[in-house]
Amino acid sequence: MNEMNLSAARRMMVDCQIRPTKVTDERVLEAFATVPRELFVGKSQRSIAYADEDLPLPGGRWLLEPMVLARLVQALDVGMNDHVLIVGGATGYGTAILAQLAGSVISIETRAQLVEKSQETLVSIGSDNAAVIKSRLSDGCSKEGPYERILVEGAVAHMPEKLLDQLTPKGKLVAVWRQADAPVGVASLWCRAGAGFARTPLFDAQTPVLDEFKAKQEFVF
Repeated sequence: MNEMNLSAARRMMVDCQIRPTKVTDERVLEAFATVPRELFVGKSQRSIAYADEDLPLPGGRWLLEPMVLARLVQALDVGMNDHVLIVGGATGYGTAILAQLAGSVISIETRAQLVEKSQETLVSIGSDNAAVIKSRLSDGCSKEGPYERILVEGAVAHMPEKLLDQLTPKGKLVAVWRQADAPVGVASLWCRAGAGFARTPLFDAQTPVLDEFKAKQEFVF
């Protein structure tokens, strides 16, 4: 696809996939209309970069379905001065979107190849307020925290307290909550509630579970 066709596909993604699914925040819509999604997939996938489905990426990662990512981002209600953490940033598309909305963004990945690729792509499109760091996903990145907002780019079967604890007192975290063998997950919002955290269901999503957040096996003796 040439640049003109890609630009048209990007606009169609916003108008036909994202707007009709209750995404009304104009800042979020503009970010999705601006960031070139095709740069965050392999060359063989560029013709389908704007399809309304999850696209497989190297290392067992996925480029989230545009509608799901857009609704998660809108639920975060990111402010212009917010410090944001992205967990499982893969090739950096979600990071680029959040970089348009936040003051600063830290993205973490476990795979060095993905860290390098995403950082290169972010630099190439001028996302100079985002950095990519190699880290275990469940550990987050406490040395750069705390964070007003956290996005987990994938589904989780369990949510580590270590990750939630990196939120500021009024911080928010979004992810897709998907228990083992569940046919569908539930996009959810976590916030502090008393001494712990409360999870609020948002909408259904069939997002794949990140390997690092699969349910831990219980041993039976």
